[in-house]
Formats: sequence, structure tokens, C-alpha cells
Amino acid sequence: MLPAPVLLPRRRHFRRDSNPVLPRQRVLDFLLSRTRVTNLAFFLLSFLLSISLLFNIRHLVTTSSVPIPQSILSTVARGKTAAILDHLILVPCHAIWTGPSADLRLDEDKWVLEPYQQRSGRVEAFFQHILRGAELSLKDEHSLVVFSGGQTRPGTTITEGESYLQLALQADVFRTSFSSVIPRATSENYALDSYQNLLFSVARFHEYTGRYPDKITVVGYEMKRRRFTELHREAIRWPKDKFSYIGIDPTDGPEEKAVAKQGELQNGYLPYTKDVYGCHTQLLSKRLLRNPHIRFHSYYTSSPELAELLDWCPDDTDTLFDKELPWL
Repeated sequence: MLPAPVLLPRRRHFRRDSNPVLPRQRVLDFLLSRTRVTNLAFFLLSFLLSISLLFNIRHLVTTSSVPIPQSILSTVARGKTAAILDHLILVPCHAIWTGPSADLRLDEDKWVLEPYQQRSGRVEAFFQHILRGAELSLKDEHSLVVFSGGQTRPGTTITEGESYLQLALQADVFRTSFSSVIPRATSENYALDSYQNLLFSVARFHEYTGRYPDKITVVGYEMKRRRFTELHREAIRWPKDKFSYIGIDPTDGPEEKAVAKQGELQNGYLPYTKDVYGCHTQLLSKRLLRNPHIRFHSYYTSSPELAELLDWCPDDTDTLFDKELPWL
């Protein structure tokens, strides 16, 4: 038998369109056609909704209205005293006290000191800062003393702030019992330099009282007055008329004082004029060296209004933070 004939498929004749329509044009025609107006509206509304959602998500992440988790609030009980506090008395710390009794406060072996702090009369200045802060608080029942300084030394388990508070209690500088002093003095345990002493103490004040202070008094070295009043205060845009500074320097001789002032100028004031927030090169390196225990603060949670300021580190190192702040 002969094989069945192979049937060839019919040729399909395609009509060449003399005016081809591009895919993009087809979509546009689809959206703009009279019967499809609702499609265009739908896509426009969807686009606007997406943009709105993105902005709202960003707002939720950065806004001050982000609530503190209930798991944290359930462990916090602020007394009536905290509600009336409005004056932050900041005592920046410079070393760690380890002694068992305030009677030994001038014994340098009971302090963890840097080499340049030894045999310089500085430990007496440290105690004078503590004493003056306490004296100011006794005159103002609306004040809270914050001893500020982190766990800056290797081989220790206590922060600078905690050690100053411990010495203050041992010396009874608040003229009261241990149980009743707590509402009027506390420690700030994360600051690694003078700028953080100021900013973190404001955050700690809020964490402790539930509000931000109305005024600030800093008790520190006289030689650091300009650093705090001209640079750090302006960096956080704190009002000048609500900021005071009390300076107490070591009782050194003229030569030692001149060396200390020059050291402050070269290692403190001038670097901060070039790096206002202390987050680049030289000043950042100091922070890294002063954080051997890898500690980091809780203020993103307890003071969320300050989150953007806490993170502020402009490439243009003298650009001030220009966003909303709770004290302005």
C-alpha cells in the first residue's frame, strides 16, 4: 500500500496593519477610554495610597509618638517627687571611685585614673564637683542631680556615674538617709565624652522623671566652660538663658594650670569646633577606646523624641541639628 499523502498546513494570511500600536500606547488607550476611566482612577488612587503608606511608616519609625513598650512601663513606678522635678544638675564624671569610705576620697589608689590625672590634685576637684552639685540640689527641691559617665575602664564593673553617686552617698553630701536620697540623685551610665554627658543626661532626666528639664546647671572644670556653653549647648540647641555653668578646677600651681588649659584647648575645645557632634575620626576614636565593655544606651526607647538627635552625624561636621526638639 502506498503511504497516505502528507497534508500541508494551510497558510494563514496575516493582514499587515498599516498603523501599528505600541504596547505602551495600548495601555494608555485602555486607561483613557471612556469605559475604562475607573481603571485610571483606580491606579492613581493606588499610587497615592502607596506613597501615603510609605510616609506613615517613616513617621511611625521616627516620630515621638512611638509608645514605650508596656513590658517596660510595667516595671517603672515614678513617685510624686519625680513629677515636680524640672532642673537638671549635671555633674560630668572623669574617673571611677572604688573606695570603701569617703574618708579615703583623696587617696588616688582608691580611684581608677588616667596617667595624666595622677598626682595633680584632680581627685579633690572630683569631690568638689560632687559636693557643689549636692549643695545646689539642697537649695532647689525641684532639681535632680545626674552623675554622668559610662563604664569607661577595662577591668572594672562599675560606671563613672555609679561610682560618683556611691561616693556622694558615702559622704552624705545630700544630708539625708540612703532611702530618701534616691528621688533627688541618680546616675547616667553610658556617656563616653562631654557631649554625651550633656545629651545623655537630658535623656536620663526624661527617663527618670517622665519629662524634660526646664533648665540645666553643669558643675565641672572651669577650663571646660567654653566647651559646654559654646559648643555642646549649641549642638543640642538648648536655650542660653536656661543654661548655667559652675566651674571648679584642681588646686594646681600656675604651671600645671597652664598645661591643663592647653590640653583642654588642643584635645577638647578645638576638636569639637571641627566635629560638633564628636562622631568622626579623632573624637570617635576616643569613644571607641572608652567603651571596652561594649555598652550602649536605652534612650531610643525611653526618650524617643531624641532619636534623630542621638543619631545626628552630618558629613558637614559643623552643621547643627535643625529638626524639632522637645525643649524648643
